[in-house]
Amino acid sequence: MGVFEMEGFVKRFGLMLLVLASAAASAQTAAWTVKPEWVKAHEVFLASDAMRGRGSATHDEEITATYVASRFVSYGLQLAPGMKDFVQPAEVVSTMLDGHATLAAGAVKLTEGTGITLISSPGTSVSGTLVKLKAADVAGAKIPQGAVVVLLDVPDGQGFRKVIGPVMQSGPVAIVIPESADSERMYQAAGGRARTPIRLADAAARRPSTTIWALDASHLQMLAGVADGTAVSTQVNALPAEKRYTYNTIGYLPGSDPNAGTILLSAHMDHLGVGTPENGDGIWNGANDDAAGTTAVLELAHAMASAPKMRRSVLFVCYGSEELGDLGSTYFGKHSPVPLKDLVANVEFEMIGNQDPKMPKGVLLFTGWERSNLGPTLKEHGALLGADPYPEEHYFERSDNYALALEGVVAHTAAGWGDPPTYHRPTDDLAHLDLPFMTAAIQSLVVPMEWLANSDFKPQWNAGGQPKR
Repeated sequence: MGVFEMEGFVKRFGLMLLVLASAAASAQTAAWTVKPEWVKAHEVFLASDAMRGRGSATHDEEITATYVASRFVSYGLQLAPGMKDFVQPAEVVSTMLDGHATLAAGAVKLTEGTGITLISSPGTSVSGTLVKLKAADVAGAKIPQGAVVVLLDVPDGQGFRKVIGPVMQSGPVAIVIPESADSERMYQAAGGRARTPIRLADAAARRPSTTIWALDASHLQMLAGVADGTAVSTQVNALPAEKRYTYNTIGYLPGSDPNAGTILLSAHMDHLGVGTPENGDGIWNGANDDAAGTTAVLELAHAMASAPKMRRSVLFVCYGSEELGDLGSTYFGKHSPVPLKDLVANVEFEMIGNQDPKMPKGVLLFTGWERSNLGPTLKEHGALLGADPYPEEHYFERSDNYALALEGVVAHTAAGWGDPPTYHRPTDDLAHLDLPFMTAAIQSLVVPMEWLANSDFKPQWNAGGQPKR
């Protein structure tokens, strides 16, 4: 064999080795299996009663953050640039009440308790003059600024929102509504306790919220007998302030090309904690909301960390305090270890533990589908994703992706059932998860996410798709 023939052989042999190596890498990627026992194991821990519902900005949330960090370490993830720990704490400022608020109007004095529910409060006592209204009269009513509005009747469902909305916009200091399924949903959305202000310590105070009471029929009738214009006062008792923190967990998988950008895969790991018992169960486990999304982030980290090194870097982030107003993701946006301009895309995972009845079998809904080319492109590469069938619910604006989308990052949420019967109930537990659906959904995302991390495809907003402040 001549010298040139030898050189040709070496080149061909080297090329053959590269092809074989590439084939082996592809086979390893294709062969990765998200095992159902791994998915269940995360849920068994995260949604256990021992975790007390992973309440936002609590020690239970800190334990959750530590668990997620330990998994990241076991998968081989690294600390994100500039970080000294996998857990990113953020101080929050909050107001807690003692549960014994009072509502007084003339000779009527009511105390928070059975049949008298304080749904929300700015954390301070308020007073104003009484204005009684029927739902049919709200549209044409002239409600004075600072009034205490007593709604004598409110329709259910969409009608409830149409009545409450205009009253809220009129600027009352307090609203009293009839006890109903809608008022109960408002109360339970905060874990069966009055919603009070909470914010990041480095954020400006928000405009005070409106005090909202819900009364059963007998107590509402007592207020109905009080004349309009009567002075009304609501007295609340704030507990001594304690320093609180919320926690994000951040893992990093560095890519081979530092100029290729970074992909962000995220979920929130908190839920509603311990609240008012329903049928003897006071722990709001949050197996679907959002231990399921946290599990997706964990198992995608597991898969992608096991693959050959990818071109782009990947951040895996589980946020705290989403339930209190996206506090964890807001803090991350201000203190990201990677400049936001370098984030190629963000996919948030929210409540993927149940199949939505409006979606094709096995398919997750992808919020803001029409806003960018990210969802359709991932679908082309095998992701079980489809358009959100609930545009009227504005799910795109209601998850942790939205703050980043406002900054220009192509950021969407992949979700299961938008509003399952277990949503914000103690029944959101392991027994009510569809683990096979959840496992298959995560499995379908492994290859598309690895493709995105290895490609030069950069998702773009469609015309008019990027949200504006």
